[in-house]
Amino acid sequence: MPGGGTVTAPGPARYVGVGAGRGVAEAEVLALVRATLAEAGGTVAALATVEAKAAEPGLVGAARRLGVALRTFSARELSGVRVPGGGSAVALDAVGTPSVAEAAALLAAGPGAQLLVGKRKSAPPEGPSRATCAVASATGHHGAERGRPSVIVVPSPPGSAPDRPRRHTAPKETL
Repeated sequence: MPGGGTVTAPGPARYVGVGAGRGVAEAEVLALVRATLAEAGGTVAALATVEAKAAEPGLVGAARRLGVALRTFSARELSGVRVPGGGSAVALDAVGTPSVAEAAALLAAGPGAQLLVGKRKSAPPEGPSRATCAVASATGHHGAERGRPSVIVVPSPPGSAPDRPRRHTAPKETL
């Protein structure tokens, strides 16, 4: 987009957390973000990830193509966010936090954020999945009150356990 800025498609702002393996292709990230955002609706306000992936070309390129910032959070910050299912041992071993996609989406959206779409994995035509993403909405878009838990519905992928409401409590602010 000329001059940067945000994507101008109609709809509420969405914050997309993205996890990625080393060398992930920009096209794989973009395809996953677009498919996941289609579940939530709205407009990408920012991509977010763990600091260790801040220079990953596939993530940087995807943010550039979407015309949004790539926000990063430390593994410590991400570890402080409770997510459905508790996260993964693979992410913990790789980058020092059990959740990247869901935790980054929630932190980027701010206190009282609501997780709209839980972690999804990419499905490239060749090779294994190298990207994950999740989508959150900022306070006010769904009536969440500052500092209070939001009831969220994390849709399950087809063929898995039934959907059920889950709670997320935003991390406490520190000075």
